[in-house]
Amino acid sequence: MNTRTEALNVDTFLPYMRDVVRCEESLRELNLTWRMIEASAKINCPTEARSILPMMTATREGFERLEKELVASLVEERVANVLGEVGTKASHVVDIVVRNLYERTADVGFLATDRDLCDFVAGTRLTRADVTARLRAYRDKYTVYDDILLLDTRGNVLTQIDEESPVEGSHDLLIEQTLKSDTYLETFRATDLRPGKRCALIYSRRMHAADGRVVGLLCLSFNFEDEMAGIFRSRRDAEERAVMLLLDGEQRVIASADELWVPLGTRVPVNHDAAAKLVVFSGREYLVQTYRPAGYQGYPGPAGWQGQVMIPVDVAFTGQRNRALDGLDSATASGLLTHARSFCPPLYEIVTAAQSIRRVVWNGQVMTASQRRDLHKLKSILEQISETGSRTNALFSQSIRDLYDTVLTSSMRRSEFVARLLVDLLDRNLYERSDDCRWWALTPELRQALAHPGAPGSPNAERLTDILGAINALYTVYTRLVVYDAEGTIVAATQATRPDGTSVVGSVIEEDTLNAVRALGSPQQYHVTPFRPSPLYDDRPTYIYHAAVRDPQQADRVVGGIGIVFDAAPELEAMLRSALVGHGPGTVALFINRNGTVISSIDPARPAGSQLTLPPDLLAMVNGASVSRIIEHAGQYGVLGCSVNSGYREFKVQDGYREDVIAVLFEPLGEVRDAAVLRRSDDTQDLLIESDALGGGEEFATFYIDGQLHALPAGCVLEALPGSEIAPVSAGRSAWRLGTAALQGSAETPRYVWVYDLLGLVSGSPSKETAELQVIIVRAEGHEFGLLVSTLQGVPEFLPEQIVELPAQMRQSPRFVTRLINANRGKLLIPVLDPSELMLSLQGRPEAAEPVPPSAHALAR
Repeated sequence: MNTRTEALNVDTFLPYMRDVVRCEESLRELNLTWRMIEASAKINCPTEARSILPMMTATREGFERLEKELVASLVEERVANVLGEVGTKASHVVDIVVRNLYERTADVGFLATDRDLCDFVAGTRLTRADVTARLRAYRDKYTVYDDILLLDTRGNVLTQIDEESPVEGSHDLLIEQTLKSDTYLETFRATDLRPGKRCALIYSRRMHAADGRVVGLLCLSFNFEDEMAGIFRSRRDAEERAVMLLLDGEQRVIASADELWVPLGTRVPVNHDAAAKLVVFSGREYLVQTYRPAGYQGYPGPAGWQGQVMIPVDVAFTGQRNRALDGLDSATASGLLTHARSFCPPLYEIVTAAQSIRRVVWNGQVMTASQRRDLHKLKSILEQISETGSRTNALFSQSIRDLYDTVLTSSMRRSEFVARLLVDLLDRNLYERSDDCRWWALTPELRQALAHPGAPGSPNAERLTDILGAINALYTVYTRLVVYDAEGTIVAATQATRPDGTSVVGSVIEEDTLNAVRALGSPQQYHVTPFRPSPLYDDRPTYIYHAAVRDPQQADRVVGGIGIVFDAAPELEAMLRSALVGHGPGTVALFINRNGTVISSIDPARPAGSQLTLPPDLLAMVNGASVSRIIEHAGQYGVLGCSVNSGYREFKVQDGYREDVIAVLFEPLGEVRDAAVLRRSDDTQDLLIESDALGGGEEFATFYIDGQLHALPAGCVLEALPGSEIAPVSAGRSAWRLGTAALQGSAETPRYVWVYDLLGLVSGSPSKETAELQVIIVRAEGHEFGLLVSTLQGVPEFLPEQIVELPAQMRQSPRFVTRLINANRGKLLIPVLDPSELMLSLQGRPEAAEPVPPSAHALAR
């Protein structure tokens, strides 16, 4: 849930939320009814109603306040829900682009130092046809590029691979800037190097001859339009209510998910601080979220780029209704609701307000119990209060459900979206690894060294190590790179020395891996080891990408291979953590395979290689599927989001490689509650039978402890207070004594009583905190004390024949249960607690036999 950071102008958004408007109208009608009941009591039975009028007034005033807070909470949560969803998409759009472009900065640095390409630009070797074929082989592996160009220092194009957009030369300023730069240049704008394109994204770097002279430059043209279309397509709003955009530093649109809606080049309003405000664009009001990229591996992304999502306010709150609670059983839904205070404070206040109305009716019935004058008018008032209270409870319950659904639905959608993002990030990252190993296997010096080891002119092991080191310095996601011969013996490696001091060089690749590499049929094929511990990764589990190195003269002869060791532990963990920004504390994310084996985790209890138990239907989801649901896990309620990878471009789609990964997200919502504690009184209201004859029976105050109905003689009960009124006392605290509570109506001279946990007294187990806890004030043997109970039920009247005295020998556990009420024709037995016996049970506690001194309240924490 999104935390409210500033006051929201409710009236701005309320007209767009039809369901909230209907709720507000119903609340106003109930408010009028409460006023009428209060006025009727004052006019028709002022004497009889004297004892409950203060509570009625307090309830009505509290209702008026809560009416406003409920509407405000419904509006704020819906706005926060929408802003959260569009904000998540806006941040992920730009972050995914930046992660992709980071790889491009490494590619251009590597390819610009390719010895064959540099010699060609210097004019010393290879033909144009040979170099063009080599560049096309590169593009076949790195399909994110739509053109690769080599130019001399005067801007003449020496070769390119895009035959449909031929370029002879260029006068673009980027040529001069690149030739003067010691690093890569990133250019996004119109250029004559890519005629016909509105804007081109080009990565360029100068090239050197063998003697160090600058002889030209390399330009990699990134297929920007195709990449953005794929990003937008995978994250598009199914109902097409929002538009995703990529903006430059001047707030102009450089990529749009719908160019008819928001055209390229348009300047749009932004919202960087996530404020809940409306902005106007083309005469229409929008909710907007704008995010700058977080950066990746020290690369900040193109200057000024930012992701944005815009949704018109008139459709922002329409569409699919929240259905998070529909699939939950009542116990789970009620249990989640007990955690309302932690994840939605306004919701907690609304829940407790519903209890205050029930308490007013209960207290009114207790206060009039055993009085033998004409009480028809007061009983009529109490009936009106009860009926209106039921209507209010029903409306509050539905509104609470709507608000609760909004909060949970937001968490579920976000978890599912983030899980989908995680597998997308993983596929995109590992796609680059599959490209790298295949391209580096084509390095001429590697091929020459393995085809003719020790021959004059062939690179030696030291030279191969230097080549691998230069590559590894550009591509920091690898722990080490290794080159091995046809028998699988490693002949060169980066980070060659293991932690134990032994060398990787001279060791042998696993037999199954070597056989798989030997069987690769073309330079387009590669092999990935299963995710398992490897001696090349210090016996930790990882993926290692292999490609065959082939004889320069006999392309079908495999002379060895190259293995690139993905630094799985930090790289995968960084992916998982980056996606969890904004999630609640305790949220964990994992990558697992189809068998439930953990590939990576930020949960210390689930390290890589351990097993995660998931329902079979989640492990069997089809590729590209995602789901979210509320579950109970490790004693916690939580939101579970799962998504199965679907591949990226040809990777895991058309290249023959299959290794499915499932992203799992679990966001805890609170401790699982005991089902008995969650039992609500309105679930069993119809179990009680009252006597038809007024005065013909005995009245009892009934209540629940730990889901079980109990009773006290109504004549000994003074009132009920909310459990929140207990003031804990640190001094002299004893078992089951919780603190003090101030009696109502004693404001001028405050009078306090000790409060005890009745469940503890009865069973020896403490009560668990819920929003429904109440304190019943009891008078016995001249003393007053409070009893904490789960919730209140009512004050029914029972005939003498319904009440059974328990023999003394049956009063052992507990001894203060002296009678049983036979209700509902024998279907329900209600234990009756004897106040005097309760007092005797407490007499062993000195504090129970004495009045609470006023100083006790001063000790309250």
